[in-house]
Amino acid sequence: MKTIFSGIQPSGTITLGNYIGAMKQFVELQNEYQCYFCIVDQHAITVPQDRLELRKNIRSLAALYIACGIDPEKATLFIQSEVPAHAQAGWMMQCISYIGELERMTQFKDKSAGKDAVSAALLTYPPLMVADILLYSTDLVPVGEDQKQHIELTRDLAERFNNKYNDIFKIPEIRLPQVGARIMSLQEPNKKMSKSDPNTKATITLLDDPKQIEKKIKSAVTDSEGIVKYDKENKPGISNLLSVYSIFTGRSISDIEQEYVGKGYGDFKGDLAQVVIRELEPIQKKYHELMESSELDEILDQGAQKANAVANKMLKKMENAMGLGRKRK
Repeated sequence: MKTIFSGIQPSGTITLGNYIGAMKQFVELQNEYQCYFCIVDQHAITVPQDRLELRKNIRSLAALYIACGIDPEKATLFIQSEVPAHAQAGWMMQCISYIGELERMTQFKDKSAGKDAVSAALLTYPPLMVADILLYSTDLVPVGEDQKQHIELTRDLAERFNNKYNDIFKIPEIRLPQVGARIMSLQEPNKKMSKSDPNTKATITLLDDPKQIEKKIKSAVTDSEGIVKYDKENKPGISNLLSVYSIFTGRSISDIEQEYVGKGYGDFKGDLAQVVIRELEPIQKKYHELMESSELDEILDQGAQKANAVANKMLKKMENAMGLGRKRK
């Protein structure tokens, strides 16, 4: 069985876009692959965080993973900082990285643009991401287009380590989301929906209540034509909403278009709001149950134990290859 690794930062609540583009697919992947799902809290602190909010977000994200359908009997769910091998291996990968290749990272350029000063970790966190992936002999990394550059760096550093020290790392492949899984902002439909968007009307989170969902969908930007038709180039707003409707109902877009012939956006948006509310209701119910029980911490304890066992084996191989510490048998 091939191995998949994925990490999500605990910074803000998961959006509908994250759910459709990642978590919904993870639920299917756990039946076909050995999966490691990591809450990458050490990546989150590359920018300032409120410690109480961070702790809350870590637990909340873990609860959402499980509420969305991740089965801890099939997949390993754990918190990055509870597996020390990540930071140790991250330093080792940093030692074989070049400043030039880290400065070329698009995300570093974007996040540091216009700032008087940024954390050194904002520059050097990609090698930690590399370590996250390589520690588990990962075959496939499911990422969006915006993360392709980081996976290319992972492949480069794995090959560099293998050639320089010892051939211990698998070279992971990129697994891009399925076509049509990219959900756009409700206010700027040419831009991806993001949990970091300052405009709260632009995103639907998995924990929004029915009234919030209805309000956000009804205020979603469309166009003046008023015809429910999929046309990504000329009608990006309604096309985005049609994608969500299709994914959640399992119906084809052409079938949905036929249903709304002669009807306006008001009818369509009202019905879509109910579709989204029905999809999220059981997730929210399970989430709140987990947040109020000891089950969540038991799952995370078990996940940390499993992840530590696997990561520590690879860490020892890395240390032996680089000549760190005393020779180990």
